[in-house]
Amino acid sequence: MANSDAVLPREDTRLRDLRRMRALATALLVLMLLLFVATSMLQAQWPWLVYPRAFAEAGMIGACADWFAVVALFRHPLGIPIPHTAIVPQSKQRIAVALGRFVANNFLSPRVVGDRIRDVDIAGWAARWIERPSNAHSAAQRTVSTLHQALQATPTDDVNAFLTRRTREGLATLQAAPLASRLLSLLWAHGDAQTLIERLVVSASSALANNRDTIRKKISQRSYRFMPKWVDGMVADRIINGVSQTLDEMREPNHPWRIELKAEVERMIDRLATDPEFLARGEELKQRLLDNPAVIRQIDAMWGAIETRLNSAVTSATLAEAIETALMSVAARIDDDIDLRDRINRWLRVAALRAVASRRQEIAAFIRKVVENWDTETLIMRIELQVGRDLQFIRINGTVVGGLVGLLIFSVSQWF
Repeated sequence: MANSDAVLPREDTRLRDLRRMRALATALLVLMLLLFVATSMLQAQWPWLVYPRAFAEAGMIGACADWFAVVALFRHPLGIPIPHTAIVPQSKQRIAVALGRFVANNFLSPRVVGDRIRDVDIAGWAARWIERPSNAHSAAQRTVSTLHQALQATPTDDVNAFLTRRTREGLATLQAAPLASRLLSLLWAHGDAQTLIERLVVSASSALANNRDTIRKKISQRSYRFMPKWVDGMVADRIINGVSQTLDEMREPNHPWRIELKAEVERMIDRLATDPEFLARGEELKQRLLDNPAVIRQIDAMWGAIETRLNSAVTSATLAEAIETALMSVAARIDDDIDLRDRINRWLRVAALRAVASRRQEIAAFIRKVVENWDTETLIMRIELQVGRDLQFIRINGTVVGGLVGLLIFSVSQWF
């Protein structure tokens, strides 16, 4: 008998059915035994009882034979280690391998999976499910809750240290001078540097005009003591007017100084990218910056600020509302756009087929491991719960059919 303690509560009904059928088959065997005893005792008085006696005798033989066959599947009959009995426990490994292979070949093959999911509208079903406001709200809340739990479970100090280290390592792999060359080239090509020069010229011209009196005073203070003030003022005005005129002329794109500046910038871009001296200086400067404690603190502070913003975002109702709105919008788009829904379904089918095709052997190995790790009683109980009730019908049929065949043989032997 299998230990009922190994059975889960949801299997209690099947266990009761199995016990009931087992008791019925055993009761039928006992009935054949009592019928055989009774007819044997009364045969001398009523000779015709030889026929019921033959039926009961053959029924007992059939019942015992089928009982032996059924029991031998799961255990040794009467505890006697008869060869070729207890077949299931002794074949547990073969059963595990066969079960894993059966599932992999008959349920997870690309052809079977493809046939099953070809007509399944996964995207449409998901879209219709999300379009229900309660479902979208629930999904958004669960997403926010999961993000919050993940952030709470994250070891902040370790993560910050890891991110800081990885950031410094990533920056260390970049060559500073070529990077500066590319950035300067982009700024110059897009006209940002030209705009900056224009603003600098305008700002310098405005500053010169606004501080004319201050400049005249500074020039007067630094001239000779015996120099007349009007001479100092005239000199200052000439200097200011000359500088102001030069700045106004530099606003023209074709000004020689700007052409010379452009050529110098282009030479600088080229040297930053190719000159070994500039490359070495760039690496030295980069290393100095990365080793600077202030830079390290800034990187730490950056990741700390990102974490603070994330925590603030996941604890606010705004994020949940945004996720809910986004889900509803995406679901409505998928539900309305047939082409988009078909593309998503095709992608999901391909993804499912690829996942199944590449994991079939792993799934089969997992099933095999699970079955192999079951203890013998658990394996027997699980199989008996599935087919044990039908096996008891074999005992009952063996009793009745054996009795009828025995009666037929006895009758024919009596007639001939």
